[in-house]
Amino acid sequence: MVEIENVALQDEEFRLFRELIHRHAGIALTEAKRELVKARLAKRLRLHDLDTYQSYFDLVEREGENGPELRELINCITTNQTDFFRESHHFDFVAKELLPSHIDRVRKGKAPARLRIWHAGCSTGEEPYSMAMTLRDALPAAPSVDVRQLASDIDTNVLAIAQQGVYDEDAVSKLPQNVLRKYFLKGKGDCDGLYRVRQELQSQIVFRQINLLDPAWPIRDDVRFDMIFCRNVVIYFDRQTQSRLFARFAERLKPGGHLFIGHSETLIGICDRFKSLGRTIYQLRNPAEFTEGE
Repeated sequence: MVEIENVALQDEEFRLFRELIHRHAGIALTEAKRELVKARLAKRLRLHDLDTYQSYFDLVEREGENGPELRELINCITTNQTDFFRESHHFDFVAKELLPSHIDRVRKGKAPARLRIWHAGCSTGEEPYSMAMTLRDALPAAPSVDVRQLASDIDTNVLAIAQQGVYDEDAVSKLPQNVLRKYFLKGKGDCDGLYRVRQELQSQIVFRQINLLDPAWPIRDDVRFDMIFCRNVVIYFDRQTQSRLFARFAERLKPGGHLFIGHSETLIGICDRFKSLGRTIYQLRNPAEFTEGE
């Protein structure tokens, strides 16, 4: 058996994988990503005792779009870097601006006592759990508000971690001790060094595999969200894919709903359905804000 480290990823093989990954996951891989693709797919070659990348591609093709190996391929390629309260200004904005305004409207009978939030690209779950903590801290004195969060990702491996809600010391190292005590259970014995998210946070979150490129998302047609978080996801998509995705998000938000994207992402020149509130926070425009010809 040839040593996998010595197997080259040929030009034609790289082209086939690039096209396959773009078609199924929307990820646009440049030539600069060749070594990353080679290194990550080497694990699959080793697992299946294959000695060329072409033979692995053929395996994926034989299984087809619904085959398990395509899912594993996409899992290998997707990048899942996240932290609790990453880009903390987004959570501050929710706690200090959005929630007080929403609570006031609920008390005046101008808004329903519920919140619906979608984390599109939730990775290992730190983002939705951070939002759950934010909501628990900001809503204790508020009228009863029904909160539901949908947390989705294309990668089934990271979703499994998110659903478990168990993290090691490195993952929670930046959280204050009072937050750890309030919202996590500390492991003992064989689980020493691990922390489990408390049930009251997990109970408001539904985790689901969703490919953002699928023509139909597994979400009821009548569901509209108050907020959508899609942070550090579209940087891997080409502009055309980004434009289509943001337009679909606009259709899934309530009037005046908010979209949060990553610090290196923008909607400028990509989607005009939103107005910028600064710091990668956007609000869905009222149709009346548009005039003919714009």
